[in-house]
Amino acid sequence: MAETLIVKGTSKANKYESLLPQIKALVEGEKDFIANISNIISALKYGMNFFWVGCYFVKNNQLVLGPFQGTVACTRIDYGKGVCGKAWEQKKTIVVDDVNKFPEHIACSAESKSEIVLPVYDKNGKVFMVLDVDSDKFSDFDETDKKYLQQVVKLIEQFDDLKV
Repeated sequence: MAETLIVKGTSKANKYESLLPQIKALVEGEKDFIANISNIISALKYGMNFFWVGCYFVKNNQLVLGPFQGTVACTRIDYGKGVCGKAWEQKKTIVVDDVNKFPEHIACSAESKSEIVLPVYDKNGKVFMVLDVDSDKFSDFDETDKKYLQQVVKLIEQFDDLKV
């Protein structure tokens, strides 16, 4: 396994296209879910130069902070609250151009300006976690991010052991 990521290209799509095979290689053959999700989050943070990347796991009708890279984060988020809670509730990817304009936004960091949150499903089709990516720039996420981050989510959903 390589110790450094090599992200090529000038466009966002080019960067994702060079990063995704490296993410797949990072998790290939590893059976531990936390190890895999931790490497995926680190690869996204440093490969795409995101401000913050992490996951929240569904536990007892709340989202509970899991592995992340970036500034300290909110530990628990209620169902339907904030961008993460809404993505869980609505079972869909949510892209927010300006988090300050999102109703009930939970400001874990004042530096966060825009956000994309993607639900991740277990083998029974239930949301089991959300992947949360923040930027310190307004309107930083678009359909390109959605397309490629959904591919990352599909990779996560294929893991045999989705236990935390």
